[in-house]
Amino acid sequence: MFDDDADDIHPLFYGAPKSTEFKKLRKRIVQNTREAVEHYGMIERREDGALPKWLVCLSGGKDSYTLLAVLHELKWRGLLPVEILACNLDQGQPGFPATVLPEFLEKMGVPHRIEYQDTYSVVMDKVPQGRTYCALCSRLRRGNLYRIAREEGCSAVVLGHHRDDILETFFMNLFHGGRLATMPPKLVNEEGDLFVYRPLAHVAEVDCEKFARAMNYPIIPCDLCGSQDGLQRQQVKQILDGWEKNSPGRRQVMFKALTNIRPSHMMDPKLFDFAGLMRDMSKRAPDADDGIPDLR
Repeated sequence: MFDDDADDIHPLFYGAPKSTEFKKLRKRIVQNTREAVEHYGMIERREDGALPKWLVCLSGGKDSYTLLAVLHELKWRGLLPVEILACNLDQGQPGFPATVLPEFLEKMGVPHRIEYQDTYSVVMDKVPQGRTYCALCSRLRRGNLYRIAREEGCSAVVLGHHRDDILETFFMNLFHGGRLATMPPKLVNEEGDLFVYRPLAHVAEVDCEKFARAMNYPIIPCDLCGSQDGLQRQQVKQILDGWEKNSPGRRQVMFKALTNIRPSHMMDPKLFDFAGLMRDMSKRAPDADDGIPDLR
């Protein structure tokens, strides 16, 4: 199904490179996204037969462009029975090119909503100098996106976080938060009325970057948080980059570990009843797994 050379499935793919390398990249991204959508049950089945409506968040970065394109490809192929509404939240950052995304979405024929909310001024007023803006900025952005989703009759807010975002968040929680947690591919918001999906959960950041640049999408950098030095996420990214350089494929191995958790071999009594664990020597096998890796 993914071997055809059709480049006219949607204006988002007009001018796609004809190279074998790009076709393999595109196929890999589509397959990885389809895998995540199916594996985590992101397609809501309604009793009335109506299609669910997704609010696809578009920041103008490489990840959100990739997300928008691959969702439209899956929809065109009949593998994603949903309505798609692209949304950009203009948060009032100085110098933000406010016309880029509306013009792009109009040109591509993508249904969309552009919302202006000056959260930048709020963040600058509330966050002490020298502290990172990310937590408050994301909280304000999330609240506005939930509101927009409700106004538009959407059942899900769809974000462009990829595999590397998920890994970095895991290590940030590990190093700085004292917990094992990351961005889940699917969750329900605190109010209980909206899903939050991350269909690119299995897609590597480098693939998003290659795809968006090959398609020559008008990428908008995030100057608000990108202007700060020493961010924890950047530090974690550098650590992961070093591990990947020394041992290619390390990121994928670590990501796989997040999908293969054994509560009995961790240390959280809320997840496993250690206190109630009883011996049964009759079932003890000579090579029983005690959780210690075999390094021979």
